[in-house]
Amino acid sequence: MTREQFIEIIKTEQEALRRFLLALCCGNRDEADDIAQDALVKAYLSCSKYKECGKGTAWLYRIAYNMFIDTNRCRRAMQPLDALEKREDSSFAADREFRYQALYIALEQLPPKERTAILLFYLKGYSIREIADIVNVTEDAVKKQLSRGRDKLKTLLKNE
Repeated sequence: MTREQFIEIIKTEQEALRRFLLALCCGNRDEADDIAQDALVKAYLSCSKYKECGKGTAWLYRIAYNMFIDTNRCRRAMQPLDALEKREDSSFAADREFRYQALYIALEQLPPKERTAILLFYLKGYSIREIADIVNVTEDAVKKQLSRGRDKLKTLLKNE
């Protein structure tokens, strides 16, 4: 991929990528922006190595998803168990007025794999095959994640 092709992808996908990460981070705008910035830098530095024919946007979302997983893995390793148990709902303080807060709260309760499948399928409109490529699992695994995620979201939002 040339630098010009990369710039074109970023021009069209940057805001959508940020919305995807904002939803993946359950409304935590600072975390989503940090991950987006890191993902864009990593993508830029490796765009000359990208040789696949197909959607460059899926490649970009894969990088962003992997950055999200890495960030959460590092954060969990650094947090003591007491902090996890006593966690307050402060991650939503900056976005209290955000109209999708109930959805973010419900999404936060889903495991990251289910949350990612739901967001890529419904927010971005990726096919099951494309999602499987982005998150590096089988299509059957994506179907299961979507099914479980939908069921959990229905239950969580119904109780809202």
